[in-house]
Amino acid sequence: MNKFVIALCGIGLMASVQAQVKAPTAEYDQVRQQFSQLNLKVNSVADAPMAGLLQVFTDRGLFFTTKDGQYFIEGNIYDLTNKVLVNDAQMRPYIQQKVAESKNDVIEYTAKNEKYVINVFTDPTCGYCRKLHNEMQEYNDAGITVRYLAFPRGGLDSETYLQMQHIWCAKDSRSALSAAKEGKSVKPAMCNNPVKAQYELGQSFGVSGTPAIILPSGRLIPGYQPVKALLAQLKAES
Repeated sequence: MNKFVIALCGIGLMASVQAQVKAPTAEYDQVRQQFSQLNLKVNSVADAPMAGLLQVFTDRGLFFTTKDGQYFIEGNIYDLTNKVLVNDAQMRPYIQQKVAESKNDVIEYTAKNEKYVINVFTDPTCGYCRKLHNEMQEYNDAGITVRYLAFPRGGLDSETYLQMQHIWCAKDSRSALSAAKEGKSVKPAMCNNPVKAQYELGQSFGVSGTPAIILPSGRLIPGYQPVKALLAQLKAES
């Protein structure tokens, strides 16, 4: 599929996800139907900040489409006046909302003197995920609480997916996750768990690898970040 990069001037970006939910139902239904033909699950539809377009949050990320659903844009749209990436600006409140809804299902390593909370999509077999985890005390000492969400990179048919279910269902999920990241086996345990939902959530944010760090602002940072570098970004956004 060809990607389109469109530069648009004078785009207003102030509308939030919640404020954009008012639009003709039939119009939205038509868009949902069109996207279903592309095997894309639509999570929500809203007016885009660009006149004549809708923004569609799907299980594979954010797309923009004409209101009749005939044409859609896959790729980045830039606001040259405000010098921002529209996709990022529109995704941030959506990510904030969805992450907040998942806060009871994370595995958390809490900072004693908490200043910031980050959410991290992780995979225990990922080398840089292990590196981040090995430095957990440094993150916590810097006032950064880390909340882990599951993202088995091999997908829902992988051994890692099964392993992550065992971790989330363990009596002590923190210890189980730490053991897995040390390459140790995890005792099998099954329960009603959020691993599949968290994996799909990550995909809807555009996550394709781990670790993937979400800042309080809703900004998604792909890849590992040293404590000092991450702290600088957190301070800049606070």
